[in-house]
Amino acid sequence: MTRKRNKPFGLMLAFLSLLWAGCTVGPDYTPPEPRADMDQWQQPPEYGLVVSQADIGEWWQVFEDPRLNELVNRGLSGNLDLDIARSRIREARAARGIETAARFPAVTAAGSAAKVKEGDQPTGELYATDFDAAWEIDIFGRITRRIEASTADMQASIETLRSVQVSLVAELALNYTEVRSFQNRIRVAETNIDAQRKTLQIVTDRFDLQLANSLELEQAKSNLASSQSQLPPLKSGLQQAMNRIAVLTGEKPGVLNDFFHEASPMPTAPPEIAIGIPADLIRRRPDIRKAERELAAQSARVGIAKADLYPRFTFNGILQFSTTSASSLFDSMSRLLTIGPAFQWSIFNAGSVRSNIEVQSERQNQALIEYEQTILQALEDVESAMVAYVRELDRRGSMKNMVESAKKSANLAESLYKDGLRDFIYVLDAQRTLFTAEDSLAISSAEVTANLIRLYKALGGGWNPAHRNSK
Repeated sequence: MTRKRNKPFGLMLAFLSLLWAGCTVGPDYTPPEPRADMDQWQQPPEYGLVVSQADIGEWWQVFEDPRLNELVNRGLSGNLDLDIARSRIREARAARGIETAARFPAVTAAGSAAKVKEGDQPTGELYATDFDAAWEIDIFGRITRRIEASTADMQASIETLRSVQVSLVAELALNYTEVRSFQNRIRVAETNIDAQRKTLQIVTDRFDLQLANSLELEQAKSNLASSQSQLPPLKSGLQQAMNRIAVLTGEKPGVLNDFFHEASPMPTAPPEIAIGIPADLIRRRPDIRKAERELAAQSARVGIAKADLYPRFTFNGILQFSTTSASSLFDSMSRLLTIGPAFQWSIFNAGSVRSNIEVQSERQNQALIEYEQTILQALEDVESAMVAYVRELDRRGSMKNMVESAKKSANLAESLYKDGLRDFIYVLDAQRTLFTAEDSLAISSAEVTANLIRLYKALGGGWNPAHRNSK
């Protein structure tokens, strides 16, 4: 008797073994081969740029600026864009959990209780409960490919977080550089205003002695007013940069004003900057890594579409209990068990299925093209950033020479004017030239630092694989 009872289960186990011998359809994903021309940069490294292994996970540390380090730490812990990206990772993990759950049986339960009447007279009660179970056997890899796609989607969301972090750190550093630049330019402008006041006093004294005319006096006043008009836009730019930093760190605008109360020197580059080789970008740049994961996800979706060409096999089971007495509901005599395999096959819409396969295949091709385009864009970013950094260093050197000459010219013009050997217009021109040169030097110094920051960003710096920042 026992052997007869177990015979159906033996048949089902045999059938299950047969099903597991199936195969996963669709392409098995392999990452694209790297480009052959990724071994050297087109821009020859110079001015301290060296082709060596670049450890740029925390590149801002090279500036040795405690204030900048503190701001980056604040940004990494308080930025709201990072919080959104972390939330999307958790969402993607949950979506992957949904797909993974499809590997296991789904069980539902239901129950009922009712009174039975015959005419107006109750004749008894009826109690029933049933448990339904369904388990899809992944013969052709539909579930496997769905899990692969959701896993790649989750990994792409992690790369999105890293990309947000790379942009955040760079933007914080760029705005910090702007703050220091505006502070430096305000100092230059205030120094120039002090010089203009002294010049005005000299002209006023000479006017009182009838050694200068009213034109010279008005020119001196106009020059002072012109210099004073330079301050408001500089102070406005300073406040805007501080406001931007506050928001990037998750604070209200204006909260960090006291943090920048004292002016500090511009962050300066280290003597040697490791930039690696182009092939390192595939490993470092989050946007490239994300594009590769999106390609992997789309490859899996081709397999999902191809699996629709084949039938889906499931094991279904129904366990029912039905009785007229609640106390005997789960007795063996009230039990009915139904179990067995089933399949579902969309036979008459193969045209639709094959069209979907073509759609997914073309999307895979598009994802590959986007991956290759992302690599080219990354190469352009780095090459352009290197050129901008190197050429701005050249410009800054010229600006330093210009400032030195302008200082000598301004001092000489003022001395000659006092001795009555030169007209006042020469003094005005020399002072304007000096102010313009000093302001341009301050701008160029900031641009050198900013271009280095952009280079670090282009290289994919600003995140570390050891950091578990996706929680």
